[in-house]
Amino acid sequence: MTTKTILLDVPSGLSEWKDQENGRRCQGSNFSRVELRNFPGGPQIFELAAKFCYGSNFDINVANVSQLHCASSYLEMTEDYWEGNLITRTEAYLNDVVLQSLEKSVTVLSICETLPSIVDDLGIVNTCVDAIAMNASKEQLVLGLSRLDCDGGSGKLKTECTDWWVEDLSVLGIDFYQRVISALRRSGVRPDSIITSLMHYAQTSLKGIGKNEVWDQTKINPQCRMAQNEPKVILEIFVSLLPAEKSTTIPLNFLFGMLRLAITVDATVACRLELERRIGFRLEMVSLDDLLIPSLRAGDPLFDVDTVHRILVNFLQQIEDEESEEASHFGYESEGVGSPSHGSVLKVGQLIDSYLAEIAPDPYLDLQKFIAIIEILPDYARVIDDGLYRAVDIYLKAHPMLTENECKKLCKFIDCQKLSQEACNHVAQNDRLPVQMAVRVLYLEQVRLKRLFSGGCGDGFQSQRICSGVPSAAMSPRDNYASLRRENRDLKLEISRMRVRLSELEKEQVCIKQGMRDKSTFLTSLSRGIGRIAIFGGSATIVGKQGRKPQQAVS
Repeated sequence: MTTKTILLDVPSGLSEWKDQENGRRCQGSNFSRVELRNFPGGPQIFELAAKFCYGSNFDINVANVSQLHCASSYLEMTEDYWEGNLITRTEAYLNDVVLQSLEKSVTVLSICETLPSIVDDLGIVNTCVDAIAMNASKEQLVLGLSRLDCDGGSGKLKTECTDWWVEDLSVLGIDFYQRVISALRRSGVRPDSIITSLMHYAQTSLKGIGKNEVWDQTKINPQCRMAQNEPKVILEIFVSLLPAEKSTTIPLNFLFGMLRLAITVDATVACRLELERRIGFRLEMVSLDDLLIPSLRAGDPLFDVDTVHRILVNFLQQIEDEESEEASHFGYESEGVGSPSHGSVLKVGQLIDSYLAEIAPDPYLDLQKFIAIIEILPDYARVIDDGLYRAVDIYLKAHPMLTENECKKLCKFIDCQKLSQEACNHVAQNDRLPVQMAVRVLYLEQVRLKRLFSGGCGDGFQSQRICSGVPSAAMSPRDNYASLRRENRDLKLEISRMRVRLSELEKEQVCIKQGMRDKSTFLTSLSRGIGRIAIFGGSATIVGKQGRKPQQAVS
């Protein structure tokens, strides 16, 4: 907001004085100084208002209509003093020209940001905001018809059919932009168009922030209020404008960009938690690079582990809520073999194992933070613990100063029964691990082979309990349902493990067959070579049938 103060010298009366040179009396005017504080538009607009009073011609246009309207109200140039006064002329131009066009309404609204509070009192801001929403709604109807033409039966839309007005709104300050977005929602504009506008506004207003660049005050739009141009304020208001419902139309890389920016500008905790919550809803679709959020504080790990931990908490809370809702609607059959929530948990389990392997080499990564990421995932999130074992092994290699108790505390999260044959072989030869773990792996391998040859049921105590079919003790329906869910998960894990084991056995069988085939080929070629030596060799002898003396073979 810019304020203008105008000083005017106006005649207030006549005065007489004696001219010393000519010896005669003279008359003149006395001038009084009038101060016009906070005059909207400054001296240029006052000059136009003065021209109007004296009948001089000038054009009322989009660039000066809001300022002239405020100036005419400030100077009380109403119909009470003159018919067709300036305030009537500017009001007519606003209604007949400006409010009929979305583009002109945005231009006038952006100019209103430079005017004092009188612009709100006169209702120009609200009128322009409502006009923008109404015209955008009309554009949406026209766009819907044009999309039918652009489609052409191919199911694909052309680029010309996009909402052109989303770029125009980027010239507004965050305060007026916030009011426009609220009006757009009330008028029924499509959510995807609003999201597109929000993304374009954020990319335009916050460009360059978060990329090792310091906020440059010279980049501030001079037409906007200073406080509203601070990136922290813009970001916090922007996050509050995001749709409340779970929306999948906002790209995850955009949300992560906003989260990194929120950390950079030290946004409020509520702002960061809201972004983390939205990311947690779709964590199974996140890539590993997105989770590698750098830490900015000195002495902290290279990556922001706490933020990832909170995102993971949001994801698991969502899964728990969905399962509770399914249980209440569908009873005990709510979680089938192809449960979407279980598939999401498995994907997130693989993602987190990869994330742990990436952050494990960091020498500044505290053991408790590393363990916090490991233990928060439920057991059924990992069918095989090879990824977790790899991450733990990398951490042990990068932190050789860990005590034996700390190593045991870290390795206890690895389920040796869920390691592949290759991982078990590596564990047996890994001197960084506690001895107890290597012994347990060797013992389980012996038990596994013994059960394989004896045709036993399942793998481990839990599998034996499941295969036995012994009913549990009397329990409440809720506890019984929880027990059934756990057994269902264990059965699915057992099936997955058996598939992995079967795949390994098939590979071993192929290798054995290939080895036998190579050995047979070698023996055949060897026998043929010996035969050729016996037939064509110069030193060979032929023995007669009647026991005659052997004769020298003819070469």
